[in-house]
Amino acid sequence: MLTFLGFLMIIIFMVLIMNKKMTPLTALVIVPVVIALFAGFGPELGDMMKNGVKEIALTGVMLIFAILYFSLMIDTGLFEPLVNVILKAVGDNPIKTTIGTAILTTLVSLDGDGSSTYIIVVAAMLPLYKRQGLNPLVLTCIIMLAGGIMNILPWGGPTARVMSSLKLGHTEIFVPMIPIMVLGICWVIFVAYILGVKEKRRIAKHGKYINYSNSDINGEVDPKLLRPKLIWINLGLTIILLTVMILDIVPLGIAFMIAFCLASIINYPKLKDQQKIMSKHAGNALSVAGMIFGAGIFTGILNGSGIMQAMGNSIIEIVPKSWGGSLNIITAVFSVPLTFFLTNDAYYFGILPIITATGAQLGITPEILGRASLVGQASHLLSPLVPSTYLLVSLAGVEFSDHLKFTLKWAIGSSIVMLIGALVFGII
Repeated sequence: MLTFLGFLMIIIFMVLIMNKKMTPLTALVIVPVVIALFAGFGPELGDMMKNGVKEIALTGVMLIFAILYFSLMIDTGLFEPLVNVILKAVGDNPIKTTIGTAILTTLVSLDGDGSSTYIIVVAAMLPLYKRQGLNPLVLTCIIMLAGGIMNILPWGGPTARVMSSLKLGHTEIFVPMIPIMVLGICWVIFVAYILGVKEKRRIAKHGKYINYSNSDINGEVDPKLLRPKLIWINLGLTIILLTVMILDIVPLGIAFMIAFCLASIINYPKLKDQQKIMSKHAGNALSVAGMIFGAGIFTGILNGSGIMQAMGNSIIEIVPKSWGGSLNIITAVFSVPLTFFLTNDAYYFGILPIITATGAQLGITPEILGRASLVGQASHLLSPLVPSTYLLVSLAGVEFSDHLKFTLKWAIGSSIVMLIGALVFGII
């Protein structure tokens, strides 16, 4: 029953947002609440939602102040030199622009933080997409594909969870995955080339894409807010911030909060200018934060009701026992839907130990199953349960539903390529 309710909840949510009957925020809140009430969880509902919001609170704070900080830096003109360099390198060639997006995302993603990657890459590339008339969905697609591959880095999250859950080191889990990651990045660059060719043909036939929504990071900088004389100070502050983030000296949300306050004082000493910056970007930050806390309610109900655990167990149980010898391949294949419909914590701490216990009886080692479980990460970032996804679509000014429909087939392609590579190289 719980499994049925879980999939019903997710299906209703997906249908509503993909058909644009509700915003992601309202669907994230209303759908699980209605389902939970129907299932008789009314008395526990308040605690479930509170716990879900508490767990995601620091992420919400981080995203609010990350948006405010990087939006302020764009106002000061910090990224203008980078945009100009990239523009000179790619010229007016959509193919070079899309391939450049894939390469830039891969490099920036080395820090392991998806949110900062989205902000930096969108800030650098969206103005180019606007000038060339490229569809912004191509930008979000390529960024997410590259980010999904680089998310396998040990400090990115999923791999750390696997190592912690299975009590294994990075040499057993991550190092063997490096060839697969290289193959995945090659696939992303190939997809970027295909999308670039399609966009070049579309522009030649139908003209430039001009239906851009009003996102904060849109390349239209107010000249009055530019601070060219402070560019080195702003760059130094940003480097310090990223260093603090990589070394995990303080919680990332706190780091962004402090950095934003310092940047406001340094660049805009006058109170009215600080208020102008805050009001200019508050709407975008609030819309993203609202969806983040909505996702907290969604996952809080899934976890608190036991629905998420039931969904994972049921999916495992449908595999025939006669297929046990192929558990490594089954784990890799099922990691795509499992990491899409479940949170990483639920999958790697709740489901993976069950899979590895089964594998131990069949003579399949935990490290093989651990590596197999990471194959689905190529599609995981598309999940509506991933908070940073809402940040990406908000910054690029596209609808989540449009992004999902545009990117899904390419993300599944990434998982297939990685699965084939893992089998050919003998990694799983």
